[in-house]
Amino acid sequence: MRHPEDNLEDSNPSRARGLRELAPLPRRTVLQASVGAAMMSLFGAAASGCAGTGPARGARMRPGFAAIGVDRADRLVVPPGYTATPFAAWGEPIGVAGAPMPPWRHDASASAADQALQVGMHHDGLHYFPLDGSRRGLLVMNHEYVDDGLLFPDGLATWTAEKVRKSQAAHGISVIEIAQDNQGQWQMVRPSRYARRITAATHCAVGGPAAGHRLMQTAGDPSGRLVAGTLNNCAAGQTPWGTYLSGEENFRFYFSGGDQPDAHQRRWGMVRTAFFGWPAFDERFDATKHPNEFNRFGWVVELDPADPASTPVKRTALGRAAHEGAWVAVTQDGRAVVYSGEDARNEYIYKFVSRDRIRPAGHGLTAAQANRELLDHGTLYVARFDADGTGHWLPLVQGQGPLTAANGFADQGEVVIKARQASDALGVTPMDRPEWLAIDPLRGTVFCTLTNHAERGRPGQPPTDAANPRQGNTHGHIIRWDEGEAGRGDFDATRFRWSHLVLAGDPVQARPEARGTIQGDLFACPDGLAFGPGGLLWIQTDMHASQMGLGEFANLGNNQMLACDLTTGEIRRFLTGPRHCEITGAAWTPDGRTMFINVQHPGETPSDRSDPAQPARFSNWPDYQPGGRPRSATVVIRKNDGGVIGT
Repeated sequence: MRHPEDNLEDSNPSRARGLRELAPLPRRTVLQASVGAAMMSLFGAAASGCAGTGPARGARMRPGFAAIGVDRADRLVVPPGYTATPFAAWGEPIGVAGAPMPPWRHDASASAADQALQVGMHHDGLHYFPLDGSRRGLLVMNHEYVDDGLLFPDGLATWTAEKVRKSQAAHGISVIEIAQDNQGQWQMVRPSRYARRITAATHCAVGGPAAGHRLMQTAGDPSGRLVAGTLNNCAAGQTPWGTYLSGEENFRFYFSGGDQPDAHQRRWGMVRTAFFGWPAFDERFDATKHPNEFNRFGWVVELDPADPASTPVKRTALGRAAHEGAWVAVTQDGRAVVYSGEDARNEYIYKFVSRDRIRPAGHGLTAAQANRELLDHGTLYVARFDADGTGHWLPLVQGQGPLTAANGFADQGEVVIKARQASDALGVTPMDRPEWLAIDPLRGTVFCTLTNHAERGRPGQPPTDAANPRQGNTHGHIIRWDEGEAGRGDFDATRFRWSHLVLAGDPVQARPEARGTIQGDLFACPDGLAFGPGGLLWIQTDMHASQMGLGEFANLGNNQMLACDLTTGEIRRFLTGPRHCEITGAAWTPDGRTMFINVQHPGETPSDRSDPAQPARFSNWPDYQPGGRPRSATVVIRKNDGGVIGT
């Protein structure tokens, strides 16, 4: 969830050490082994999310499309030879078997019960799970937050219990079945036995060291093991065992903390009054009455999309954070490694290494069932980036170093619930808003977008450091690392070597910190990041409505999607979105011939809230109905000749 710069979370008072000197790096070296092919043979198509898609993994594909220009119109643009088709927009019925299919209503008059059976609002991360190869599958997507000025006919004229229920129903996750028809067009399959909505009211189990912990227990759930709902679902990962990982991001805006939040709540950015009006009609979001409810959000949620009766699980061993998402690699001996960051100023990058190996399906169990507790046991680490281009993964383990009962960490449950405080105690590197990560299927390098930090280096903020080298970093950058002390280790290594892929910006700007190092097409505020067919790295941007077209962003147009050729460093613009949208989410069919992306909040206002009394909006994409509401939607992208995306 994005707010204007002055509302971004900045809750880290520790101001961990800054590293000012950027040391030169030796040439990168290749990981000795790639796990992609091995995992694909072991687990089949479900492994494609972490092993890469499309053509053979041995050679890096080069971008073959013609770059497009900057665009400012209320439209979606792709290169010549490609077609982009919106579908699965907010409010479309998802087709739950045996349930009604309430249609989209342009006046926003759908009820809360209707919305619980419809695609949610503000699409974000997504993944494709094959059912019949590249022609039929499940599309699973996150719905990060809502614009309540669009969600209700009268906007925020009043808050009611029904409005709270509808707002909660528009959050969460959608699972839809999709298939290609005989003309190659993708359609939603309705009804479908797989279709389901996970909302801010859906029961989620708690797994891992925080399950049943005293800080997770509430009046509504004295066991501390069953949370009502998931929300602020941002980016997403896909596991080799066929499940979906969804990050809970800016949950703090949903709680009212009153005038005197405690030190723990302050470290997590508790606000006095919730941004949404939920606490007035759902008391659990009033932290003055139910303080532990706050601890039950900020987790990575695992969902088995192939089992509509399964319960989503909050995997607490991965740590609590304003999770952007979670991305999975596999060690050479078959254990899972989950990388994540949190989208907040001066917060951290994490990885979790599972204790046990990934198990294949068998003995009557699917792969998802065989690994149902895999992410509950292992070691959580946090990253320190040193000035000489090396880095350390420091364990967040109770009893080690400062993480003792005397320092406020009585057990491992308390360490993961207070992962920020535990990381503060280790003195690791505060980052410029870590967002998406991506793992190169060819070389194993891990990449992370750092979207921006306009206050970096200013009074009261951390100084610039080697990993975050720009004061007033309005445009963001992308960092990368190879695991192992010499950059050729396995994913479970506790040392790594890092460098910058690119500093975003515009070279005509007067301020040196805004010029960047881009080779090719310009962009700012990198956010989404994913590897597609043949090892192309795709970058998506998230400039805020309060920035676009102004000042140092004047030449950058609407938000966009670009491909990076890692062989040459060239960055080439592939897609531009409608006005004031964010481009987010990227998934491919196994043959690489269909790409799915999401267009989030077209027509976003600088305040993040639309006014229903002002029908002249920034956008009315994709319906273009006069005075209509703009709608987030998934976009299906195909080459007109049926070829692999990007060639």
